[in-house]
Amino acid sequence: MDPGEADAANPNLPIEARPRFQHQILACLLGAIGLYVFLAYVAMPTWWDVYERRHPALRSAPGITSTTVGIPADPVNVAFVGAKANLIRTMLAANWHPADALSLRSSLEITADSVLRRSYVDAPVSSLYLYGRKEDLAFEKPVGNDPRRRNHVRFWQAPELDAAGRPLWLGAATYDRGVGLSRTDGEITHHVAADVDAERAILVGDVMATGRVAEKEIIPNFHVIKQGRNGGGDPWRTDGALWVCVLRPGN
Repeated sequence: MDPGEADAANPNLPIEARPRFQHQILACLLGAIGLYVFLAYVAMPTWWDVYERRHPALRSAPGITSTTVGIPADPVNVAFVGAKANLIRTMLAANWHPADALSLRSSLEITADSVLRRSYVDAPVSSLYLYGRKEDLAFEKPVGNDPRRRNHVRFWQAPELDAAGRPLWLGAATYDRGVGLSRTDGEITHHVAADVDAERAILVGDVMATGRVAEKEIIPNFHVIKQGRNGGGDPWRTDGALWVCVLRPGN
C-alpha cells in the first residue's frame, strides 16, 4: 500500500502517524505470510509425521462404525499397534474377556441372564462394520453380576501394515448402561452411555496397567464431528481425540 492509499483509507490520521500505520500494515502482511509458511511447511508435515510414526494406516482410518444396514454407529476412539496374538494376550491380561459369537443360543442366554441378573462374562455383542466388514475381535469387562451393564470394545484390523510389519487395530469402546428397545428398529439391544471418552480411559488404563504398552500417543481432532447417535439411537459425545497404544513386542 503506497502513502496515498494509506492516506485515503485513513483521512483523519495525523500526518506524523501515517508511516507508523503503514509499517503496521506491512507487519501484518508479513505475519500472515509467515503463518502460512509455518502451517504449510512445518506444522502440517509434522502432523502427518505423527500419523506415519505411529502407523501409516492412521492417515486414512475411518472414524465412525456402521450397522449392518449402513446406519452410523459408534465412533472409533482407541487404536492399538501390534500383532493379533499380542493384542489378545494383552486384553486377557487386562481382564477383558473375548465376547461370544452372536447366535440364537447366546442371545437367549444373555436375555435370561439379564432377567435373572446372572453374570455372563463373555456375552455376545452385536456386529458393527468398519472397512466394509464386521469386527475382527470383541472384548468385554463385566460390571458386577448384571449382564445389562458392561464395558466392551470392538476391534477392526486396518488393511495396511507399518514398516515393522505390524497391523493397526482400530477400536470402538463403549459402556453398556442397560437393556431396552432400539430407537431405530425396535429390537431389544444394549443402550450405551453417551460419554465414550470415559470408556476409552477405562480400557486404556486397564491395558496400561499390564505393563505391555511401549508407547501411548493422543492424537487430537481425529474426529471433526464430536457428537452423534449410534445405530440404536443412543447419543454419544467425544473430545475428538484418538488414543493410540503401541504394544510391546513378544508379550
